[in-house]
Amino acid sequence: MSERESMPCDVVIVGGGVAGLSAAIRLKQINEELEVVVLEKGSEIGAHILSGAVIDPKSLDELLPDWRDMDCPMAETPVTDNWHWVLSKGKKYALPHLMMPPFMSNKGCYTGSLGNLTRWLAEQAEGLGVMVFPGFPAAEVMFDDAGAVAGVVTQDMGVAADGSHKSDYQPGMEIHAKYTMFAEGARGNLTKQIKAMFNLEADCQPQVYGLGIKELWDIDPELHVPGRVIHTQGWPMSETDSWGGGFLYHQANGQVALGFVTALDYKNPYVSPYHEFQRWKTHPAIREYLEGGKRVAYGARAINEGGWQSVPKLAFPGGALIGCAAGFVNVPRIKGSHTAMKSGMLAAESAAAAIANGAEHTELADYDAAVRSSWIAKELQQVKNAQPAVAKFGGEIGTIVAGLDMWMRQLKIGLPISMKHEPDYELTTRADLFRPIAYPKPDGVLTFDRLTSVAFSYTNHAEDQPNHLQVKDMELQKRSEFEIFAGPSARYCPAGVYEWVVEDGAEPKFVINSQNCVHCKTCDIKDPNQNINWTTPEGGGGPNYPNM
Repeated sequence: MSERESMPCDVVIVGGGVAGLSAAIRLKQINEELEVVVLEKGSEIGAHILSGAVIDPKSLDELLPDWRDMDCPMAETPVTDNWHWVLSKGKKYALPHLMMPPFMSNKGCYTGSLGNLTRWLAEQAEGLGVMVFPGFPAAEVMFDDAGAVAGVVTQDMGVAADGSHKSDYQPGMEIHAKYTMFAEGARGNLTKQIKAMFNLEADCQPQVYGLGIKELWDIDPELHVPGRVIHTQGWPMSETDSWGGGFLYHQANGQVALGFVTALDYKNPYVSPYHEFQRWKTHPAIREYLEGGKRVAYGARAINEGGWQSVPKLAFPGGALIGCAAGFVNVPRIKGSHTAMKSGMLAAESAAAAIANGAEHTELADYDAAVRSSWIAKELQQVKNAQPAVAKFGGEIGTIVAGLDMWMRQLKIGLPISMKHEPDYELTTRADLFRPIAYPKPDGVLTFDRLTSVAFSYTNHAEDQPNHLQVKDMELQKRSEFEIFAGPSARYCPAGVYEWVVEDGAEPKFVINSQNCVHCKTCDIKDPNQNINWTTPEGGGGPNYPNM
């Protein structure tokens, strides 16, 4: 039995996204002697990062004021042109910007690859002495004798599917830290455990989510307008009694980033977010940009949509939640990177002060308080009723109500909208109340099947390893997920991971193609019985997103 190696440090950060790297940089800015470790499950920094993205530079300006002159890739394409369209089948209607509060403007923002911004932030962090380890997922939380978080254990490498050790087996390493920050993004598996263990969601509403699916296209240069930002709502979701919206951003080098976010609170188990996205691309207003172009990348990721009322307690003995692990997405602005970065900076300041005072494994209560008195709180409180309004009144009326509420909050008043979030999985309704949806077949030019799309995510997993998608009760899966809900896992997964195979005279078989998994976490969120648990695969597994 190989013994685990151990490594002490001051702060270990689980997740190499913008929140985790901002925390690491801020720690080193405060005290260059601090030993800071960043663990990232992707094969490289940025490999698992996916976002639209239109970035508000507010936090970048605070963290690295000279970033525009430091070869930061985000500086390439400032937003120049902003549109919001309401789509019906075959038509579009521009929503006047006068209807939107000033804080909804994208003036001063930048569009580009969040993955490339993350890679650049990692370079800045390493330049300050931060130890950044890609390909090392944190698989287990360590605790001290008092029950405080004391660090993490990285994933074992070289374990076969049957649990035996292969010739290249290496046990995970223990990273002992005075403070541990969880920056895993939406629905991280360790974050989920920490929330339950310390009851961090006792005083907030349940988090709810959307599934964002994205493609990159090289388009006709004549149609490319660098810095143009387009958001859409309405069709095709209006036909399935669900809601969501699309985006199309003209970025650098003749590319557009386009995608679709489907709110995962939909009731109809026959809804397929992937196929809704493919259908959206066929709208004449979207098609005109893509015809003659070429798709070059694909990916998907769950997004927090609960807003301010779903932000949990942020600190616990020995650690903190930062970024999308906590849920700081501004839903109507479709932005969360700037708030994620700021939360990482505030956590860093709290941890650095505690360490300077000789403390370790304590609760960083001043971090939680700092977030709740910061511009993060002010910004999210201004839009706190947007998601509940749309969920309660539907896309069209809900948008009007949400807009009215945001305007009134500018005047320090708000509408009395009171709606408790229900977890997305609880809203899935039995299949016999709905008709199956006949989605159009892909044409291979504008629309594509899922397996072809997964190839454009450059996803790879070692074949001979334990399945990281754990079904707790396979009989329950058949009795409920298949027989009552008609197997929605085969539709909500954007990577074709799950299949129900029904052969003549045989029991239905639940097939899990885990090698396809793009780590979006939708199965962990939307399974109607919470019977699927997403865990980390072997380090470096998953998508390898370029320029996403």
